Amino acid sequence: MNNNISASRYATMEYRRCGRSGVKLPAISLGLWHNFGHVNDFENSKNLIYTAFNNGITHFDLANNYGPPPGSAEEVFGKILSTDFNGYRDEMIISSKAGYTMWDGPYGDWGSKKYLVSSLDQSLKRMKLDYVDIFYHHRPDPETPLEETMGALSLLVKQGKALYVGISNYGAEEAEKAIQILKQNGTPCLIHQPKYSMFERWVEDGLLDVLDNHGVGCIPFSPLAQGLLTDKYLHGIPADSRVATSGVFLKESNITPEKIEVVSKLNEVAKSRGQKLAHMALSWILKDERITTVLIGASKPEQITDSIKALGNTSFTTEEIQLIDQILK
Repeated sequence: MNNNISASRYATMEYRRCGRSGVKLPAISLGLWHNFGHVNDFENSKNLIYTAFNNGITHFDLANNYGPPPGSAEEVFGKILSTDFNGYRDEMIISSKAGYTMWDGPYGDWGSKKYLVSSLDQSLKRMKLDYVDIFYHHRPDPETPLEETMGALSLLVKQGKALYVGISNYGAEEAEKAIQILKQNGTPCLIHQPKYSMFERWVEDGLLDVLDNHGVGCIPFSPLAQGLLTDKYLHGIPADSRVATSGVFLKESNITPEKIEVVSKLNEVAKSRGQKLAHMALSWILKDERITTVLIGASKPEQITDSIKALGNTSFTTEEIQLIDQILK
């Protein structure tokens, strides 16, 4: 037994059924997109996993290209699993993806069967696992027939390398087709992972309805718009912020006076609800019953415990929803 693992880890987390499947996911899931690469502090990465698991977060979301360098997030996570979580694998949902550039040449990108099968084999080796719980196609491939891509996902389930499959970044029409093909192949689509936040609402234009109709779960990523939907940037750019340190995904040019004015007004609504803005941004997504779980990233353990506080207040009055919509317009 590992004395660092809390006996009361399931006491407070909320679990939601994923579509019409048998799987329940924690309302908050941990994404390993950042802060788990070889460039990051290993002890901190380990503490993030412990903090999540000890607070009932059972779902850990990776992809072949997470790092940096690509592949290193899976290696670091695999090392943490084998040394600290030996015996706890069956309490976890571990997912990975393939679809972005991973290696040189024509077989290291997009959606061919060659790429997807090779990629998952590599991911399993890096994580020292026999199977992943969920394997996603990371983005639609405009050149490979959808039948081939979905056929590859089905094959990987039949080979026992993945228990379930999902899709990510697919629009409503593409998702509809992909879900139908998977169903015909006998491997239903478990979940879809789209980008969704108060600032990015395209999923409301049909995608959520498609998922609901087919009983497919939904796990939004970037719910805080890379940190914009927090109180972090209300008074300038902090020295330790993602903008100041990397500026790759959220650039200083994104933080316009107009954006900050909107964030400031949303912050006032959050205060009136007795919440921090970051909590309200997560609650606002989770208010929709079609959402299974929301994916957070973290660079410090306390960011994980803080995010969980959003779960105490996920209902909104009609007036609050109207006010938020008005501010966002």
